[in-house]
Amino acid sequence: MADVIRRVSAEHGLSADAGFSVADPTLDNLSGQYTHPHAAYWVIEADGVIVGGGGVAPLPGEKRVCELQKMYFLPALRGKGIARRLAINAMETARAWGYQHCYLETTANLTAAIALYQSLGFVPSGRMGNTGHDSCEVTMIKAL
Repeated sequence: MADVIRRVSAEHGLSADAGFSVADPTLDNLSGQYTHPHAAYWVIEADGVIVGGGGVAPLPGEKRVCELQKMYFLPALRGKGIARRLAINAMETARAWGYQHCYLETTANLTAAIALYQSLGFVPSGRMGNTGHDSCEVTMIKAL
């Protein structure tokens, strides 16, 4: 999945030195970041190759708030509703775990992602948690 995140980040000009997910020191060990009992990451494969994924995990410092995280998809996967289905599944899972809100961070040049999040009911919010993604200037939240 780290390769997908790096490729999509490069495609959109999101550099590893600027506070985006691609800069996370844990990127090459992503599975280790989802060991919390109320965290999960889903990977999409096509012909045995990872082509996208996304996850949900507790938002540090916030009670009953999860974060929709690392939603990245290669171009071949886009426009097919897969990101929408994955996000809905993640939020339904989070709701079942007792989360009351889902938070996310993104950047303004990811217009298709922002449109997806808005269509799912996410609204602008103030910054929450300590995610380390200080270059993600778009913060959104949705009641679950």
